[in-house]
Amino acid sequence: MNNTSRTNWEKVDSLTEEDIDISDIPPLTEAVFSKSRWWKPVTSLNVLVQVDPDTLAWFQTQGEDYGKKMAAALRIYAEAHKAL
Repeated sequence: MNNTSRTNWEKVDSLTEEDIDISDIPPLTEAVFSKSRWWKPVTSLNVLVQVDPDTLAWFQTQGEDYGKKMAAALRIYAEAHKAL
């Protein structure tokens, strides 16, 4: 697989605001904003949880951010089991 970009980055970098065609971008109207919602990122908590050694070992093989992946797996499980 060739991941080499064929984009002419020098040309892109040289564009001015006037050179960029934005005619196909719909305007930001009140209707767009009425469908949006504000959200505040949730602050993580540090908790002590007992985990089987083999489960921890598996997550550790997933990369340095294995703690985040464990948290994401717990979130997916919790979302799937919420009372309707």
